Amino acid sequence: MRTLVMNSEMSAQHLRQILQTYPDKPILLFWARAHWHRGPAVKQVLIENSRLEIMFFPVASPDLNPQEQVWKATRKAISHNHLEPRLPELAERFEHHLNSNNFASSFLHHYGYTALRPMFI
Repeated sequence: MRTLVMNSEMSAQHLRQILQTYPDKPILLFWARAHWHRGPAVKQVLIENSRLEIMFFPVASPDLNPQEQVWKATRKAISHNHLEPRLPELAERFEHHLNSNNFASSFLHHYGYTALRPMFI
């Protein structure tokens, strides 16, 4: 979700979009500890939606967050050694790359998703 600001209200809006996308499923969201992933608006969404649970990655452990490899690959493809003088065009290219590529992750497999999966079907 593209936004001009990163704050609790925007994070809460993103959580509501996730909840609307999967209206009948329990959701366990693994999330980084960014300050905008917390706050009153996020807490309110959690209070209102018991089927949503957030687990935060440990402090100072970007290696555990599979999203970090996505940002790294996208920055390498879009902004490293490339000249884009206008931020809106760079943001557009960045978003296009995110939406048009699959990014393999071994996170769920590594931490036992295949063993737990029958519980979530």
